[in-house]
Amino acid sequence: MSLGQVYTVGTKSPYLHLDIYKGHFATSHAHMNYYIDIASNKASIKEARAIAEVLSEHYRASAEIDTILCLDNTEVIGACLADCLTAPDSFSVNAGRDIFVLTPEHIGGSQLYFRDNTAPMIAGKSVLILAASVVTGYTAESAAEAIRYYGGEPVGVCSIFAKITDCAGLRVRSVFDPTDLPDYNTSPALTCPMCRRGERITALVNSFGISAL
Repeated sequence: MSLGQVYTVGTKSPYLHLDIYKGHFATSHAHMNYYIDIASNKASIKEARAIAEVLSEHYRASAEIDTILCLDNTEVIGACLADCLTAPDSFSVNAGRDIFVLTPEHIGGSQLYFRDNTAPMIAGKSVLILAASVVTGYTAESAAEAIRYYGGEPVGVCSIFAKITDCAGLRVRSVFDPTDLPDYNTSPALTCPMCRRGERITALVNSFGISAL
């Protein structure tokens, strides 16, 4: 796979960064001019822990959380986030609590489904939605709808990168945002300016990764 030069958005922490490629990338919902490669962010325990520590600061003192619903293969980050939130801390409302870290099944594209033995981890629970990225908000909104359908209450959305700050009536918290990528652009396929200029698609993207064309 050749995607060209990789750029890194760094921080003071060697484990907290974004690797990005510039081009013409397509998902099932949108086209964008950057591909944010967060494979290592989701798989490395040190990088996942660094992300979780940043995200946990938004919820430590303000939100009781029973379940973290992990989208986009973010289970490692979800486990680290649960550990951060439940660590002994006089300021944390979740200190000493037990938190479920749950991954949904998908049916019919973006529709989420929970089986009889996992639905009780949603019903009557305060659920935090964790995604790899929140760009259009389509996937996170589907997750919020599913949580409510199964009798739970979504209390927030968090991610590694987010373009929007609100989704399905919930505040979106992220480690990185468009201020880190000021020329980041996303649009529906039908109105994509790169398509209108005749620029070929560099690669197809989904939650599992990227496939160059």
